[in-house]
Amino acid sequence: MKSRKPMLSAITAGVLMFAGTLIAQDAPPPPPPPQAMPAPASTAADAAVGQAPSAQTTQGQTTVASVPPPKPVIGPAPPFEQLSGGSKSITEEQAVAYPPLANDFIHADTNRDGKISKSEYERWTKLPQQ
Repeated sequence: MKSRKPMLSAITAGVLMFAGTLIAQDAPPPPPPPQAMPAPASTAADAAVGQAPSAQTTQGQTTVASVPPPKPVIGPAPPFEQLSGGSKSITEEQAVAYPPLANDFIHADTNRDGKISKSEYERWTKLPQQ
């Protein structure tokens, strides 16, 4: 006579999985989300006058006053000799002294040798900076 353990194991596993879904169906439904008070519409006139949009919430009046940060002030590129420290090229560590060059290092290093020569630096400084 064959052993019935594998068949009993499969039936038991199926019953337990089915029982789990039945138990999950007995959970009460979640409460509905709280009704928020409708916010007054911000008009184009408000924006034209310079008023910040505001809304009435359950915690009180909320005003949003947001502006982008000011553009950083970046001075002119320093001389090659100042950045290179007297050597024939600027390394990536030396480029950190002038953040725009550090940010654009891989583009300024046109021959991809890991350093910026004087001619590469002069070519980079002539590019339009944004």
